[in-house]
Amino acid sequence: MAAGFTSTGENAAPGLPALIRLLHLASPALPVGAFSYSQGLESAVELGWVTTREGAGAWIGDALELAVGRLEAPVWLRLHAAWTRGDAAEAARWNELFLASRDTAEGRLETVQMGYSLGRLLESLDPVRFPPLMGMGWDEPAFPAEFARAAAAWGVRAEEGLAAYLWAWLENQVTAAVKVVPLGQTDGQRLLFELGERLPGVVRGAWEASDGDLAGSAPALGLAGALHETQYSRLFRS
Repeated sequence: MAAGFTSTGENAAPGLPALIRLLHLASPALPVGAFSYSQGLESAVELGWVTTREGAGAWIGDALELAVGRLEAPVWLRLHAAWTRGDAAEAARWNELFLASRDTAEGRLETVQMGYSLGRLLESLDPVRFPPLMGMGWDEPAFPAEFARAAAAWGVRAEEGLAAYLWAWLENQVTAAVKVVPLGQTDGQRLLFELGERLPGVVRGAWEASDGDLAGSAPALGLAGALHETQYSRLFRS
């Protein structure tokens, strides 16, 4: 071991503990069930809308910038700010708005199931910081509400927390594309590399968005999600 360093963490950079928690939150190993959803991508493949790596990149990139980036990302930042202030009522208000914005039953089910799973995990990992939201009057904590709560409680800055949230979303979408298009692993990594370069701009746009700007428009994404609910043969949950 290098001189001057110990295993106690006393010489660690000030932001390192928060970074480690953030890596935990963004890990694909986080047991919240994200891997079981394709957010309509599986239907887009079934319908012939997405057939190549380029097509998958266009589909995922449009979803990122036109839907997730314009509504989900700004709402995430507002949730983080509310949790940082300790304003659970304001966080609940944004949680309800986010749930109301889901345009398919499948999309609503996904975020509620993942929010529930993350909430239960947080309660077991750090029960002092994370009392059950359902015991605080919340009916259905959505995934971004729980993710933002964890980031705020663990001292993760808003920009980094949102970037990690978006990265986790992006990684799951690319993993789905690898399975259903299908794509090779190298093509999947190329997609992650290319689309990942858009994340700083999406974070910046979310940061600059006013409350009146919050709106996503991706009709094909909503249609694919709705069609997936009755798709006969599928890998992903509906």
